[in-house]
Amino acid sequence: MTRRTRTSGAAARRCTTVLLAAVSSCALTAGTAGTATAAAPGGQSGGHRSAYVALGDSYTSGPGIPAQVDAVCARSDRNYPSLIARSRHVTSFTDVSCGGATTAEMWQAQGTNKPQLDAVRRDTDLVTLQIGGNDIGFGSIISTCAGLSAQDLSGDPCRRHYNAGGYDALTVKILQTAPKVTRVLRAVHARAPHARVVVVGYPALLPDDGTGCYPTVPFAAKDFPYLRDTQKHLNLMLRTVAHLNRADYVDTYRPTVGHDMCKAPADRWIEPLVPTSPAAPAHPNAKGQEAMARALLKTLTRGKV
Repeated sequence: MTRRTRTSGAAARRCTTVLLAAVSSCALTAGTAGTATAAAPGGQSGGHRSAYVALGDSYTSGPGIPAQVDAVCARSDRNYPSLIARSRHVTSFTDVSCGGATTAEMWQAQGTNKPQLDAVRRDTDLVTLQIGGNDIGFGSIISTCAGLSAQDLSGDPCRRHYNAGGYDALTVKILQTAPKVTRVLRAVHARAPHARVVVVGYPALLPDDGTGCYPTVPFAAKDFPYLRDTQKHLNLMLRTVAHLNRADYVDTYRPTVGHDMCKAPADRWIEPLVPTSPAAPAHPNAKGQEAMARALLKTLTRGKV
Protein backbone atom coordinates (compact mmCIF):
# COMPACT_ATOMS: atom_id res chain seq x y z
CA MET A 1 0.00 0.00 0.00
CA THR A 2 1.50 3.33 -1.05
CA ARG A 3 1.60 6.46 1.06
CA ARG A 4 -0.89 8.10 -1.30
CA THR A 5 -3.30 5.21 -0.89
CA ARG A 6 -3.10 5.40 2.90
CA THR A 7 -3.66 9.14 2.84
CA SER A 8 -6.59 8.84 0.45
CA GLY A 9 -8.20 6.15 2.58
CA ALA A 10 -7.86 8.24 5.73
CA ALA A 11 -9.31 11.24 3.96
CA ALA A 12 -12.26 9.18 2.78
CA ARG A 13 -12.93 7.95 6.31
CA ARG A 14 -12.78 11.50 7.66
CA CYS A 15 -15.13 12.66 4.92
CA THR A 16 -17.63 9.93 5.80
CA THR A 17 -17.47 10.84 9.50
CA VAL A 18 -17.98 14.53 8.80
CA LEU A 19 -20.79 13.75 6.37
CA LEU A 20 -22.61 11.61 8.94
CA ALA A 21 -22.34 14.34 11.58
CA ALA A 22 -23.45 17.06 9.18
CA VAL A 23 -26.41 15.06 7.90
CA SER A 24 -27.51 14.36 11.47
CA SER A 25 -27.34 18.08 12.22
CA CYS A 26 -29.31 18.99 9.08
CA ALA A 27 -31.98 16.42 9.74
CA LEU A 28 -32.35 17.36 13.41
CA THR A 29 -32.60 21.02 12.47
CA ALA A 30 -35.38 20.21 10.03
CA GLY A 31 -37.10 18.28 12.83
CA THR A 32 -38.71 14.91 13.13
CA ALA A 33 -42.38 14.12 12.70
CA GLY A 34 -43.95 15.17 15.96
CA THR A 35 -47.55 14.56 14.94
CA ALA A 36 -47.31 10.86 14.16
CA THR A 37 -47.90 8.00 16.52
CA ALA A 38 -45.68 4.91 16.56
CA ALA A 39 -45.71 3.18 13.19
CA ALA A 40 -47.33 -0.21 13.01
CA PRO A 41 -46.24 -2.88 10.56
CA GLY A 42 -48.65 -3.05 7.68
CA GLY A 43 -49.05 -4.94 4.45
CA GLN A 44 -49.19 -8.43 5.89
CA SER A 45 -50.31 -11.17 3.52
CA GLY A 46 -53.47 -13.12 4.17
CA GLY A 47 -56.72 -11.68 5.52
CA HIS A 48 -55.31 -8.46 7.02
CA ARG A 49 -56.24 -5.41 4.99
CA SER A 50 -53.17 -3.57 3.70
CA ALA A 51 -52.81 -0.34 1.76
CA TYR A 52 -49.40 0.19 0.13
CA VAL A 53 -48.25 3.44 -1.51
CA ALA A 54 -44.95 3.68 -3.44
CA LEU A 55 -43.29 7.07 -3.86
CA GLY A 56 -40.12 7.68 -5.82
CA ASP A 57 -38.16 8.53 -8.94
CA SER A 58 -37.09 6.52 -11.99
CA TYR A 59 -35.13 3.99 -9.91
CA THR A 60 -38.52 3.09 -8.48
CA SER A 61 -40.66 3.46 -11.60
CA GLY A 62 -38.52 1.24 -13.84
CA PRO A 63 -38.23 3.10 -17.19
CA GLY A 64 -37.85 0.89 -20.24
CA ILE A 65 -38.74 -2.34 -18.44
CA PRO A 66 -41.76 -4.01 -20.08
CA ALA A 67 -44.56 -3.62 -19.65
CA GLN A 68 -44.68 0.15 -19.30
CA VAL A 69 -48.01 1.09 -17.75
CA ASP A 70 -47.50 4.87 -17.58
CA ALA A 71 -45.73 6.55 -20.48
CA VAL A 72 -45.45 9.93 -18.78
CA CYS A 73 -43.73 8.59 -15.67
CA ALA A 74 -41.98 5.65 -17.40
CA ARG A 75 -43.50 3.24 -14.89
CA SER A 76 -43.25 -0.53 -15.26
CA ASP A 77 -45.52 -3.23 -13.87
CA ARG A 78 -42.32 -5.16 -13.02
CA ASN A 79 -40.74 -2.51 -10.82
CA TYR A 80 -40.01 -3.41 -7.20
CA PRO A 81 -43.20 -1.86 -5.76
CA SER A 82 -45.30 -4.01 -8.11
CA LEU A 83 -43.30 -7.10 -7.16
CA ILE A 84 -43.75 -6.33 -3.46
CA ALA A 85 -47.48 -5.72 -3.87
CA ARG A 86 -47.94 -9.09 -5.57
CA SER A 87 -45.71 -10.94 -3.14
CA ARG A 88 -47.49 -9.57 -0.07
CA HIS A 89 -50.98 -9.82 -1.60
CA VAL A 90 -51.84 -6.25 -0.61
CA THR A 91 -55.48 -5.30 -0.95
CA SER A 92 -54.76 -1.72 -2.03
CA PHE A 93 -51.71 -0.67 -4.07
CA THR A 94 -50.89 2.77 -5.44
CA ASP A 95 -47.63 3.40 -7.28
CA VAL A 96 -47.06 7.07 -8.11
CA SER A 97 -43.30 6.85 -8.70
CA CYS A 98 -42.23 8.92 -11.69
CA GLY A 99 -39.08 9.26 -13.74
CA GLY A 100 -37.31 12.56 -13.11
CA ALA A 101 -39.00 13.17 -9.76
CA THR A 102 -37.26 15.16 -7.05
CA THR A 103 -38.45 15.84 -3.52
CA ALA A 104 -40.36 18.83 -4.98
CA GLU A 105 -42.64 16.45 -6.90
CA MET A 106 -43.94 15.13 -3.63
CA TRP A 107 -45.97 18.36 -3.46
CA GLN A 108 -46.33 19.40 -7.10
CA ALA A 109 -47.70 17.77 -10.24
CA GLN A 110 -45.32 16.26 -12.78
CA GLY A 111 -46.89 16.04 -16.21
CA THR A 112 -50.12 14.15 -15.73
CA ASN A 113 -48.91 12.76 -12.40
CA LYS A 114 -50.46 14.45 -9.38
CA PRO A 115 -48.32 15.41 -6.40
CA GLN A 116 -47.06 12.08 -5.12
CA LEU A 117 -48.02 12.76 -1.51
CA ASP A 118 -51.67 12.99 -2.57
CA ALA A 119 -51.65 9.18 -2.75
CA VAL A 120 -50.83 8.87 0.97
CA ARG A 121 -53.98 8.73 3.10
CA ARG A 122 -54.84 8.16 6.71
CA ASP A 123 -55.60 4.47 6.16
CA THR A 124 -52.29 3.83 4.33
CA ASP A 125 -50.24 1.39 6.36
CA LEU A 126 -47.10 0.95 4.20
CA VAL A 127 -45.18 3.66 2.34
CA THR A 128 -41.90 3.19 0.49
CA LEU A 129 -39.83 6.20 -0.57
CA GLN A 130 -36.83 6.26 -2.90
CA ILE A 131 -35.85 9.86 -3.65
CA GLY A 132 -32.84 12.18 -3.65
CA GLY A 133 -30.90 11.07 -6.73
CA ASN A 134 -32.38 13.78 -8.93
CA ASP A 135 -32.06 16.36 -6.16
CA ILE A 136 -28.28 15.98 -6.32
CA GLY A 137 -28.38 15.73 -10.12
CA PHE A 138 -27.70 12.09 -11.08
CA GLY A 139 -28.25 12.82 -14.79
CA SER A 140 -26.08 15.92 -14.97
CA ILE A 141 -23.31 14.26 -12.94
CA ILE A 142 -23.16 11.37 -15.40
CA SER A 143 -23.14 13.61 -18.46
CA THR A 144 -20.57 15.98 -16.95
CA CYS A 145 -18.19 13.22 -15.93
CA ALA A 146 -18.53 11.44 -19.27
CA GLY A 147 -17.82 14.69 -21.11
CA LEU A 148 -14.75 15.50 -19.03
CA SER A 149 -13.18 12.04 -19.22
CA ALA A 150 -11.41 12.71 -22.54
CA GLN A 151 -9.31 15.39 -20.84
CA ASP A 152 -7.48 12.83 -18.70
CA LEU A 153 -8.54 9.20 -19.11
CA SER A 154 -6.12 7.97 -16.45
CA GLY A 155 -6.89 10.76 -14.00
CA ASP A 156 -9.85 12.31 -12.18
CA PRO A 157 -11.09 15.32 -14.18
CA CYS A 158 -14.63 14.92 -12.83
CA ARG A 159 -13.51 15.00 -9.19
CA ARG A 160 -11.35 18.06 -9.92
CA HIS A 161 -14.33 19.75 -11.59
CA TYR A 162 -16.60 19.27 -8.59
CA ASN A 163 -13.83 20.33 -6.18
CA ALA A 164 -12.73 23.41 -8.11
CA GLY A 165 -14.19 25.70 -5.46
CA GLY A 166 -12.07 24.20 -2.70
CA TYR A 167 -14.84 21.91 -1.47
CA ASP A 168 -16.72 18.93 -2.90
CA ALA A 169 -19.84 20.35 -4.55
CA LEU A 170 -21.55 16.94 -4.65
CA THR A 171 -21.13 16.48 -0.90
CA VAL A 172 -22.76 19.89 -0.45
CA LYS A 173 -25.67 18.85 -2.68
CA ILE A 174 -26.16 15.72 -0.59
CA LEU A 175 -26.18 17.80 2.61
CA GLN A 176 -28.68 20.21 1.07
CA THR A 177 -30.94 17.29 0.15
CA ALA A 178 -31.08 15.90 3.71
CA PRO A 179 -33.65 18.40 5.07
CA LYS A 180 -35.71 17.97 1.90
CA VAL A 181 -36.01 14.22 2.48
CA THR A 182 -36.73 14.91 6.14
CA ARG A 183 -39.62 17.16 5.11
CA VAL A 184 -41.04 14.41 2.89
CA LEU A 185 -40.91 11.90 5.74
CA ARG A 186 -42.61 14.34 8.10
CA ALA A 187 -45.39 14.83 5.55
CA VAL A 188 -45.84 11.08 5.10
CA HIS A 189 -46.12 10.54 8.86
CA ALA A 190 -48.61 13.40 9.16
CA ARG A 191 -50.83 12.02 6.39
CA ALA A 192 -50.59 8.38 7.44
CA PRO A 193 -49.84 8.36 11.19
CA HIS A 194 -50.06 4.58 11.54
CA ALA A 195 -48.09 3.67 8.42
CA ARG A 196 -44.83 1.86 8.36
CA VAL A 197 -42.45 4.05 6.32
CA VAL A 198 -39.44 2.62 4.51
CA VAL A 199 -36.71 4.62 2.77
CA VAL A 200 -35.09 2.68 -0.07
CA GLY A 201 -31.45 3.36 -0.92
CA TYR A 202 -29.88 3.29 -4.38
CA PRO A 203 -28.24 0.15 -5.87
CA ALA A 204 -24.54 -0.16 -6.79
CA LEU A 205 -24.10 1.64 -10.10
CA LEU A 206 -20.31 1.26 -10.34
CA PRO A 207 -17.81 -1.41 -9.24
CA ASP A 208 -17.44 -1.42 -5.48
CA ASP A 209 -13.68 -2.01 -5.78
CA GLY A 210 -13.25 1.27 -7.67
CA THR A 211 -12.10 -0.24 -10.95
CA GLY A 212 -13.23 1.30 -14.22
CA CYS A 213 -14.55 -0.05 -17.47
CA TYR A 214 -13.99 2.63 -20.09
CA PRO A 215 -15.53 2.87 -22.70
CA THR A 216 -18.52 0.80 -21.50
CA VAL A 217 -18.93 3.46 -18.85
CA PRO A 218 -17.04 6.49 -20.22
CA PHE A 219 -15.53 7.89 -17.03
CA ALA A 220 -11.85 8.54 -16.34
CA ALA A 221 -10.11 5.82 -14.32
CA LYS A 222 -9.79 7.69 -11.01
CA ASP A 223 -13.28 9.12 -11.22
CA PHE A 224 -14.81 5.66 -10.71
CA PRO A 225 -13.90 5.51 -7.00
CA TYR A 226 -14.88 9.16 -6.58
CA LEU A 227 -18.35 8.59 -8.02
CA ARG A 228 -18.72 5.32 -6.12
CA ASP A 229 -18.01 7.17 -2.87
CA THR A 230 -20.45 9.93 -3.82
CA GLN A 231 -23.21 7.36 -4.17
CA LYS A 232 -22.25 5.82 -0.83
CA HIS A 233 -22.47 9.27 0.78
CA LEU A 234 -25.94 9.74 -0.70
CA ASN A 235 -27.05 6.39 0.72
CA LEU A 236 -25.48 7.25 4.09
CA MET A 237 -27.52 10.44 4.16
CA LEU A 238 -30.72 8.57 3.35
CA ARG A 239 -30.02 5.97 6.04
CA THR A 240 -29.34 8.66 8.63
CA VAL A 241 -32.40 10.74 7.77
CA ALA A 242 -34.58 7.60 7.87
CA HIS A 243 -33.23 6.70 11.32
CA LEU A 244 -33.87 10.20 12.66
CA ASN A 245 -37.44 10.21 11.34
CA ARG A 246 -38.79 6.84 12.52
CA ALA A 247 -38.48 5.15 9.14
CA ASP A 248 -36.75 1.93 8.20
CA TYR A 249 -33.94 1.97 5.65
CA VAL A 250 -33.41 -0.69 2.99
CA ASP A 251 -29.86 -1.14 1.75
CA THR A 252 -30.04 -2.03 -1.95
CA TYR A 253 -26.34 -1.27 -2.49
CA ARG A 254 -24.75 -4.32 -0.89
CA PRO A 255 -27.16 -6.82 -2.49
CA THR A 256 -26.31 -5.45 -5.96
CA VAL A 257 -22.50 -5.29 -5.61
CA GLY A 258 -20.98 -7.30 -8.45
CA HIS A 259 -23.86 -6.55 -10.80
CA ASP A 260 -23.07 -2.94 -11.71
CA MET A 261 -22.90 -1.20 -15.10
CA CYS A 262 -19.41 -2.54 -15.78
CA LYS A 263 -20.33 -6.21 -15.65
CA ALA A 264 -21.08 -8.44 -18.65
CA PRO A 265 -24.67 -8.28 -19.95
CA ALA A 266 -25.55 -11.63 -18.40
CA ASP A 267 -24.35 -10.50 -14.96
CA ARG A 268 -25.36 -6.86 -14.80
CA TRP A 269 -28.45 -5.62 -13.01
CA ILE A 270 -27.72 -1.97 -13.82
CA GLU A 271 -27.56 -1.04 -17.48
CA PRO A 272 -24.67 1.11 -18.83
CA LEU A 273 -25.14 4.26 -20.88
CA VAL A 274 -25.91 2.08 -23.91
CA PRO A 275 -28.28 -0.56 -22.49
CA THR A 276 -28.31 -4.11 -23.79
CA SER A 277 -31.46 -5.07 -21.86
CA PRO A 278 -34.77 -3.20 -21.68
CA ALA A 279 -34.11 -0.38 -19.20
CA ALA A 280 -33.02 3.24 -19.17
CA PRO A 281 -29.28 4.07 -19.20
CA ALA A 282 -27.65 3.87 -15.76
CA HIS A 283 -30.81 2.33 -14.30
CA PRO A 284 -31.79 -1.08 -12.95
CA ASN A 285 -33.08 -3.62 -15.44
CA ALA A 286 -35.68 -6.22 -14.52
CA LYS A 287 -33.10 -8.22 -12.54
CA GLY A 288 -32.10 -5.09 -10.67
CA GLN A 289 -35.71 -4.37 -9.76
CA GLU A 290 -36.06 -7.95 -8.54
CA ALA A 291 -32.93 -7.53 -6.38
CA MET A 292 -34.33 -4.36 -4.81
CA ALA A 293 -37.64 -6.13 -4.20
CA ARG A 294 -35.84 -8.97 -2.40
CA ALA A 295 -33.96 -6.51 -0.18
CA LEU A 296 -37.17 -4.65 0.66
CA LEU A 297 -39.09 -7.84 1.31
CA LYS A 298 -36.45 -8.99 3.81
CA THR A 299 -36.89 -5.79 5.78
CA LEU A 300 -40.68 -6.03 5.70
CA THR A 301 -40.58 -9.67 6.77
CA ARG A 302 -38.16 -8.99 9.63
CA GLY A 303 -40.32 -6.29 11.10
CA LYS A 304 -38.97 -2.95 12.21
CA VAL A 305 -35.20 -2.60 12.35
